[in-house]
Amino acid sequence: MYAMVLNKVGSPLQWTHLPDREPGVGEVRVKVSACGVCRTDLHVVDGELPNLRLPITPGHEVVGRVDAIGLGVKGLTIGERVGIPWLGHTCGVCPYCLNHQENLCDHPAFTGYTRAGGFATSVIADAHYVFTLGEEGTDASLAPLLCAGLIGWRALQIGGEGKKIGLYGFGAAAHIVAQVAVWQGRSVFAFTRPEDTSTQAFALQLGACWAGASDQMPPEKLDVAIIFATAGELVPLALKAVRKGGRVVCAGIHMSPIPEFAYELLWGERSLVSVANLTRQDGIDFLRLAPEIGIVTHTTSYPLTQANQALEDLRSGKFEGAAVLVLDSTLSLPDRAARHDK
Repeated sequence: MYAMVLNKVGSPLQWTHLPDREPGVGEVRVKVSACGVCRTDLHVVDGELPNLRLPITPGHEVVGRVDAIGLGVKGLTIGERVGIPWLGHTCGVCPYCLNHQENLCDHPAFTGYTRAGGFATSVIADAHYVFTLGEEGTDASLAPLLCAGLIGWRALQIGGEGKKIGLYGFGAAAHIVAQVAVWQGRSVFAFTRPEDTSTQAFALQLGACWAGASDQMPPEKLDVAIIFATAGELVPLALKAVRKGGRVVCAGIHMSPIPEFAYELLWGERSLVSVANLTRQDGIDFLRLAPEIGIVTHTTSYPLTQANQALEDLRSGKFEGAAVLVLDSTLSLPDRAARHDK
């Protein structure tokens, strides 16, 4: 197999030839066809997440076909199209797992962070954390649903049933959640970088009723504000934008320090909560509902060998929606390796 491997924090991923592993007990091997590029992958590459063990292959929005099955695996078949999300394993015995809060497991494993991810031609996954995807939709269009969609869905659920939803940072997750919220009959207010008028226009195209800069106040108070951007300075702004009794949800795995703010912004029974990972039930519920909603993911595709370019384009905001790495089937693997070396 081949993979784009991180050997040193802050350095480019390296195109690497690796031994092809067989799945162990309870595992499957998936031949990767597409893998979304998530902001969390940037956090991994930049060393912003704790306890990173190198080398590691990033990527946790994986779509592919099962091509080998380990002992004890039930419910999956060779050739079946599946998705592999961020949460890759849980212990099953800690208090959180036993209380149906596996997303808070004390001893978890994460795809593309603590176990090898999908920036590769194949990947080994815990079969319990593999979702069947069916045959509707392209591989590239489904990939962003495996994290951007799932985390956005969980954030929306935690936010509650409010009708006026603010989305701070209108990238891969928000462009999916906006479609879900509009389908549910809610009003979406999109917040972007002040100068990013093109993304504001993109949000309006997807059904947002208002779009503006993140330092602006919306035309009416929000019931819920979900922060997808990693900027801690947005927290006081979002608290100011929600009504009394409203909720601010921080949906990222990493955020810059939150600045000091006056207690009056929190007072009035406003609440500030975070989203941590996801549960398998989140995946089952969301992926079952996604075709009914008619979610259209807006993607920019890159060959697997151009993962570094995709990461840099994500960092600088050069595309709307989500980036997806795809296997370049027009070239053999040695050809691709040679092209990368050049």
